[in-house]
Amino acid sequence: MKVLVTGATGFVGREVVRQVHEAGHSIRILARTRNSSRVHEAISRYGAEVHPGDVLDAASLDGAINGMEAVIHLVGIIAEVGESTFEEVHMHGTGNIVMAAQQGRARRFVHMSALGTRPNAASRYHQTKWAAEELVRHSGLDFTVFRPSLIYGPQDQFINLFARIIRLSPVVPLIGSPRARFQPVSVEAVAAAFVGSLGEPRSIGQTYDLCGPEALTLSEVVDQIMGVLQRRRLKFQVPLGLARCQAMLMEFTFRRLLRKASPLSRDQLLMLQEDNVGNPRPANELFGLKPLPLREGIAGYLMRDA
Repeated sequence: MKVLVTGATGFVGREVVRQVHEAGHSIRILARTRNSSRVHEAISRYGAEVHPGDVLDAASLDGAINGMEAVIHLVGIIAEVGESTFEEVHMHGTGNIVMAAQQGRARRFVHMSALGTRPNAASRYHQTKWAAEELVRHSGLDFTVFRPSLIYGPQDQFINLFARIIRLSPVVPLIGSPRARFQPVSVEAVAAAFVGSLGEPRSIGQTYDLCGPEALTLSEVVDQIMGVLQRRRLKFQVPLGLARCQAMLMEFTFRRLLRKASPLSRDQLLMLQEDNVGNPRPANELFGLKPLPLREGIAGYLMRDA
């Protein structure tokens, strides 16, 4: 099968491209520039074609999907910078790539959403993810939607962040509701579901949660990381009011002054106030996934970097 992958140079995208290649499919990636080490890796290691383009620029997608049989759409953001807002990236970007798939006659469309996406969600992140899902559902394409929980792996920005804090600081700050739970899932399992869906007709028209086997609070996630690193640290629950003030200051400093994504935003705080859990069984059974418990899943790369 000939597959176009958007977001191919990101954390999840690199693993998806690797597994698409291993499954014997040919790959074309959408990239804003050819001049990056990750694009060069996709070309040299996996024989990928490159189409220069940006999902925010509909004109740049002309011809991107010609000759392709499937699209794996991974582009998304967790923090806004400049014109890359949730509305632009999740809604307009998805609309552009859906239209390109329709014009390029690629019937199969596999879409990355997020666990917690639903109508009337509290966060703009989830609101725009829901709007993107609706665009895909009403596209007329043979779609599958995946909603992962917290994704971990060697290049993740969550588990590795807390691991760095644990290594360097005697105190680990915890933000969000102390009762909110996650079901962390490995990037390998997420990629396996995306690639497996390409040849699985039973997944057409379906939406799947991608979750690990454990529902853990943030405090319990930190305990697991400390256990792997064999460190003991004091955990401090940051009061919600203080966390909001920090988020506002970071948003102003990073987005307005530095023109970079803020490490913490008020929208993220909203998401950290609620559970991020789902039902992994349908995806696990259909695609043969066997997600590991968190401690086992993170031990290999955290210990390698110790």
